[in-house]
Amino acid sequence: MSDSRARPLRVLLVDPAPMHRSGLRMVLAAGSGTGRDRARSGRAEVGGPDGGGPLGGGPDGGGDTAGRGAGGGRADGDGWAGDGADGSLAPEIVVVGETGDGAEAVELARRLLPDVLITEIPLPRLDGHAVARAVTQAGLPVRVLILTAHDSDEEVLGAITAGAGGFLRKDAPPGEVIAAVRAVAAGGAVITPMVLARILARVAEALPAPETTTTSKLDALTDREREVLVHLARGHSNAEIAVALQVSETTIKTHVGHVLTKLRLRDRTQAVVLAYETGLVKPGS
Repeated sequence: MSDSRARPLRVLLVDPAPMHRSGLRMVLAAGSGTGRDRARSGRAEVGGPDGGGPLGGGPDGGGDTAGRGAGGGRADGDGWAGDGADGSLAPEIVVVGETGDGAEAVELARRLLPDVLITEIPLPRLDGHAVARAVTQAGLPVRVLILTAHDSDEEVLGAITAGAGGFLRKDAPPGEVIAAVRAVAAGGAVITPMVLARILARVAEALPAPETTTTSKLDALTDREREVLVHLARGHSNAEIAVALQVSETTIKTHVGHVLTKLRLRDRTQAVVLAYETGLVKPGS
């Protein structure tokens, strides 16, 4: 009998506080196939907005007895647990390594090639932006998700510029964190809604008047692809776009792929910015 299980998503955790890494491991386990019971009784937050919170400690939290290396780095193998003693399936999300040091994070990313690297911004030696930039410039098949207590506009824009595929606050609910990991691993882009609204307002202020903006960049798109781009700019998911346009979600995924390819964009976040830059979508519309 063939094994139809999908390969688990492999995650690398990067945070200087061992307590935060421990809390995030619990959240990811609770969202996996073997962690359903913990999900029912788990806390509602990864960490508070000040870097604390019910599952976290401060940025200089206590030591991690399992850690080693400059930042307490740890690698846990290939992450495939197989069937548990009770016959349960392997988890959907597994932590394959962790560290509290930026330079070590890049080394582990090269060696372990996780699907998603989840990182805080303040780190020893290399900060989270530098980690994201190094991973992106190296062409590694690793997506970066920033999970931080620092959400100023500069931090968010810096993360996007560095190549991060997602940006969440540490007080995000567990379900939002898990959904973000899956979305980023699949090539999507995720930004905490309140932060995104603030950033879009700032982008809108910096845009030239629509009548002076060239739309030649969009000439390569079909009418349907332009429709899809408008929906992307308004923050709609593939499923929501499919309902609005009365087509399958698979068709929408194909259109999104064509939009990114034709416009030479890295991800959905860049597509949103371009839609506003060209005047295709206007703030508040």
